[in-house]
Amino acid sequence: MMGKTAPFRRTFQLAAGYQLQRDPSGSGHILISPKGSIQLNESAAMILELCNGKFTGEEIVARILLSRNDTLASDVRAFLDAAERRGWIVAI
Repeated sequence: MMGKTAPFRRTFQLAAGYQLQRDPSGSGHILISPKGSIQLNESAAMILELCNGKFTGEEIVARILLSRNDTLASDVRAFLDAAERRGWIVAI
């Protein structure tokens, strides 16, 4: 039986054709996609930087919480879910 957190036990990486880069203006990060670029806020960039094929969703949540020192676990999980639905990241 798969629990609610079971999908977050998978390891994530950026999907093929997607690349995280620093905005040329130096004001943040952008996600380069086959359809164009997407401006990211600091939190989104932090999460996507950890989607490197080394960390599970729960490990990403834990690392973000440590660095931000707050209780954004449900927000991080929601972002990972949305990023996967949009095709930005894939579970491996």
